[in-house]
Amino acid sequence: MKHLLAVNRETLAKQAALLRLTAASLADSFKTGSFRSLFRGQGIEFSGVREYLRGDDVRAIDWNVTARMGKPYVKLFEEERELQIFIVVDRSRSMFSGTGSKTRYRTAAEAASLVAMAAEINVSGIGAVFFDGDIQFSCAPESGRKRTMLLLARLDEVDEYGVSGSALRSALTGAGKLLKKRSLVFVFSDFRTTGWITSLASLAQKNDVIAVRITDESDNELPEIGTVPFIDGETTVRLVLPSSSPAFRNAWRNDNRRRVAHWQETCIRHGAVPLSLSTDDEVVRVLSNFFSYKGRGQ
Repeated sequence: MKHLLAVNRETLAKQAALLRLTAASLADSFKTGSFRSLFRGQGIEFSGVREYLRGDDVRAIDWNVTARMGKPYVKLFEEERELQIFIVVDRSRSMFSGTGSKTRYRTAAEAASLVAMAAEINVSGIGAVFFDGDIQFSCAPESGRKRTMLLLARLDEVDEYGVSGSALRSALTGAGKLLKKRSLVFVFSDFRTTGWITSLASLAQKNDVIAVRITDESDNELPEIGTVPFIDGETTVRLVLPSSSPAFRNAWRNDNRRRVAHWQETCIRHGAVPLSLSTDDEVVRVLSNFFSYKGRGQ
């Protein structure tokens, strides 16, 4: 059943005021451009060429111009002045699980709300795609308070019994079609589906993509409650899990470690930066620390 957690403008205004305070440090990370170090010099625009000088990075050589001119030339770049942000948020059924005080979706929504508010503080355009088994909402980037309030309202609009399955692949493809210039893209998902790798790679070719995997303690450690029925939120497949069995619990942990390692390697190989965010984490601290840590080149 669909319901609104923030039901009126007054509630949304209070929520926005609180987010503004907590998003300030995140906005500073965007403003200083420290995130650019995450992407090996991407996020910059081509501005011309000049002759190669001793000490120049050979990777910057423009081989087409070099062949035409008969001597080496290098490409010149300048950093984009206006940062544009985009959020992709997973609202599929598996995102409404969680063993603590917050579900995966509530954690993703909190993080996406902070990013939206940070974008407003910096007067940056922001767009979004929200999805479950289908695309539920999408908008091209735009700046201003009106856009922020729209996204906050949409993020609080919860339908945990929406369309089954996950349209992650379509969401990533749709994001690429909406973006007309290089953008900083956050993908908030548990990545519990298949078929999204090609779409992620395509999106990362033209944008700076941070893949944020939303995790929960139960991913690695099941509660010991005996033999329990389990329903997969995406496929509705029903299983019976021997949660108190040492052998099963060990296999569960090992399988999770393999899946996480594969996800990290896949993201890096295709140009996206992986980040894990747990339902137990303080969201603004994790995001701010991530940018400041990477911004120092560590």
